[in-house]
Amino acid sequence: MPRRKIRIINGPNLNLLGTREPDIYGNQTFEQVFETFQKEFPQLELDYFQSNVEGELINSLHEAAGTKEGIILNAGAYTHTSVALGDAIKAIDIPVIEVHISNIFSRENFRHKSFIAPYCTGSIIGFGMDSYRLALRYFLMPG
Repeated sequence: MPRRKIRIINGPNLNLLGTREPDIYGNQTFEQVFETFQKEFPQLELDYFQSNVEGELINSLHEAAGTKEGIILNAGAYTHTSVALGDAIKAIDIPVIEVHISNIFSRENFRHKSFIAPYCTGSIIGFGMDSYRLALRYFLMPG
């Protein structure tokens, strides 16, 4: 059986995981976590993209729509500011799961609005790196 192809896309400042606010984001780099996910989910073919640039995130969404079966997106702060990312998700025809490491609803008020959530299949928020793990499990569900 062919493995489902899933892209994980991380937005701004997530390249600093492991050193950025470890009390909120943990002390592992995302590359370390990604290696764990590859071992833990051998039935999924995973790839990973990170950028601090909004347009590059949009390009990665568009490219994945033609080559992947699903996307896990942590848009970082762009979640709360980017109409363009929301439009990009709306324009593609594959499931996108919105993920956040921290509970955005327990943080500053401006983080309570997501411009991408209305176009995503679902949102997983506040479970640390397990937020990604839960999203990966979604792609293992039948149907």
